[in-house]
Amino acid sequence: MTSSSWLPWAILSAVFAAATAIFAKVGVSGLNSDLATLIRTAVVICVLVALVSATGQWQPLQEISARTWVFLVLSGLGTGASWLCYFRALKLGDAARVAPIDKLSVVFVAVLGATFLGERLSGVNWAGVALIAAGAVLVALKG
Repeated sequence: MTSSSWLPWAILSAVFAAATAIFAKVGVSGLNSDLATLIRTAVVICVLVALVSATGQWQPLQEISARTWVFLVLSGLGTGASWLCYFRALKLGDAARVAPIDKLSVVFVAVLGATFLGERLSGVNWAGVALIAAGAVLVALKG
């Protein structure tokens, strides 16, 4: 697997996200969801510090542009809000229903990417986006 090929990384992301949902559902069962999110975040920070250190990827923070800082901070705030909401949803609902609704982010990314980033999707791509939306809703329905 090369670092320039996005597909294997995206598939691994999906596999790890699925594992995350199951582990989080079990882990949050006896704990406040916000504290569970904090513990998860601390683990992520420790792993990333170790990874960046082991691979020598540190760079002087003052070399990072103000624009990059702003968007990374906004992304971090979005991630934190997403995780808090996700863990609260897992605390209250079934993982098999919560995770598909969380994956509606795929639909939102397509719409926002087209609207704000000028990304172009074909008709077939938009049909796929619509199917993802419909599938997420159908999986989340209590039958």
